[in-house]
Amino acid sequence: MAGRVLVVDDDEVIRRLIAVNLQLEGFEVTTAVDGEDALGMVHEVRPDLVTLDVVMPRLDGIRTATRLRADPRTRGLKIVMISACAQSSDLARAREAGVDAYLTKPFDPDRLLAVVRGLAIVRPAPEADVHTPE
Repeated sequence: MAGRVLVVDDDEVIRRLIAVNLQLEGFEVTTAVDGEDALGMVHEVRPDLVTLDVVMPRLDGIRTATRLRADPRTRGLKIVMISACAQSSDLARAREAGVDAYLTKPFDPDRLLAVVRGLAIVRPAPEADVHTPE
């Protein structure tokens, strides 16, 4: 398995697009509709990486990232912001919140995969599947 990703976006089409691209690359994907939903799921799902939209109802991506960074249990979680907000002030706010990467919509799926692969922790195969030479 390539790793676990929690995809957070209030737009169902974008959420599915991101999820399908990651699943095709071997990632285990769980989705959430906004930041509140994501914060409620993150400790159960235990993702290696979270993708966040900036503009979402209830709890936006910047505030979600800030809360993830403030929690010792999720402080080291990799965060990729994927948003149509592309002003330098948006990028600065994301950087201040501790986001690891920022992609703008519309995004290139290959670029998304490259960023996620670069940040995600690759899980080793279970010991039963590891073969050592005798």
